[in-house]
Amino acid sequence: MKKTNSGKKWSAGVTARSNALDLEKDVFKSGSAEKVAESLKRSADKSKRRKAKPFQSAMSMLNFYINRAGTGLSARRKAILENAKDKLRKLYRKES
Repeated sequence: MKKTNSGKKWSAGVTARSNALDLEKDVFKSGSAEKVAESLKRSADKSKRRKAKPFQSAMSMLNFYINRAGTGLSARRKAILENAKDKLRKLYRKES
């Protein structure tokens, strides 16, 4: 991952300043998939700046975080975040 002049990864800046959602602090650090999904849903539903529907915006932000974290995620953390996808689908009633 490319680093900016300040030494932080560019993806951290995207997550912090995303024009799609105003994320709650430390949303991706929660130890609960339910809490991650509920927080993303609150942020997506409340956002007036997003360009897509709430579900798509929330899922995109979650996928972005998982993809950018890459090998830096522990197996436990990745499992929580992957499970949060299922929880998010249930919250938005997008189950297959």
